Amino acid sequence: MSRWLSRAAVALATTIACLVPLMATDLTFFVQMTLSAVIVTGLCLFMGFAGQASLGQGAFVAAGGLAVAVTTVQLGMPPLLALLLSPVLGALLAAVVGWPLLRLRGHYLAFGTLAVLMLVQVMMATVPLFGGGTGIFGIPALSVGPFAVTGQLPYAYLALALLGVALIVSRNLVRSRFGRGIRALAGSETAAASSGVPIFRSKLLVFAVSGALAGAAGGIGAFFTPYVSQDTYPPLASFGYVIMAVIGGVGSLWGGVVGAVALSLWLQLMSILSTLPGLPDTAASIFQYAGYGLALVVFLLLMPDGIVPSVQRAWEGRRTDPGGGLPRDASALLHGGRAAATEE
Repeated sequence: MSRWLSRAAVALATTIACLVPLMATDLTFFVQMTLSAVIVTGLCLFMGFAGQASLGQGAFVAAGGLAVAVTTVQLGMPPLLALLLSPVLGALLAAVVGWPLLRLRGHYLAFGTLAVLMLVQVMMATVPLFGGGTGIFGIPALSVGPFAVTGQLPYAYLALALLGVALIVSRNLVRSRFGRGIRALAGSETAAASSGVPIFRSKLLVFAVSGALAGAAGGIGAFFTPYVSQDTYPPLASFGYVIMAVIGGVGSLWGGVVGAVALSLWLQLMSILSTLPGLPDTAASIFQYAGYGLALVVFLLLMPDGIVPSVQRAWEGRRTDPGGGLPRDASALLHGGRAAATEE
C-alpha cells in the first residue's frame, strides 16, 4: 500500500476513533475494545513478529490490574503512581515466567503461558492480599494531584492515548535492529542464531514488552471498572486475544487493532441477539462461545492471513495489474505466457 494512502487511512481511523467517544452515551464497550487492541498489539509482537505462542496474555493484564488495586486500596499508594507501576509489573511478570517458559517451543510454550494465567487466578481466589475470592472493591478514581478523572470520557481518551503509544513503540521496535532480529528468529531460530541474533534474550525482551502493554491496559481497566477479581480475567478472554490477532493479521501491528475491533463488534452483535425474546437464559454464554468459534473458522477459511495482510495484498495486486487484480507475473503466466517468454 502506498505511503500516502497508508497515512490517509491512519489519519481517518484516528479521527473516527477520537469522534466516537463524543457521540456515544455509554463508553464501556469502547474502552474495553480499545484496551483489547492494546493487548493484542503486544501479542502480535510476540506471536507474529517473534514467531512464539501464548495463550495466557490475560495473566499480564491481571498483573496490571492487581498493581493498581493492591497498591491503591491495600497500600494507599497515589493512583497515578499505581498506574505507572502497572506496565512495570506486567513486564516483570513476563520476564520472570519467561525465563523458564521461553526455553519451550510451539504448543508447549502456549500451554505454559496458559498455566501462568491459571496460577494467577488461583492466587487471586485464595490470597487475601489479591482479593481472596471476593475481589478488590473501591479502587479510587485516577487522579493527578487534586484533579480526579471522573466519568467515562476521560478514560476513553486515555485508552486511545495508550493505544497510540503502543503502536508507536511497537512500530519503532519492529523497524529497529532488534526488530529485524526477532523477525529473523520467527523464520528460523537456527538461521537467526548463526547470524548473531541472541535468541533467548530477544524472546525474553519482546515477551516483556508484550507483558508491559498488557499490564498498562489492565491498570487503566482497573481504574475504569473499578473492581478486580479472578473472574475479571477469564481464560476465554485470553483465547479471544489470540483470535483477535489471527483475524486481524498476526504479522501486522495494525492487524491487532483491526482484529480487536472486528471481533469486539461481532461479539457485541452476538450479545444483542442473545437477548431476543424466547431464548433461554443460557443463550448469552452459548452465543458468546459460538461467536468466537464462528469468527475464527470463517476468517481462517476466507482470509487465512488475516484482514490487514489480505487487504494489503489485494490492493497491491490490483495496483500492479488493474485489469485482472493479479500480480503482473501471475497475470502474464495465466494470460500471456508466450509474451512473457519472449520478453525474457
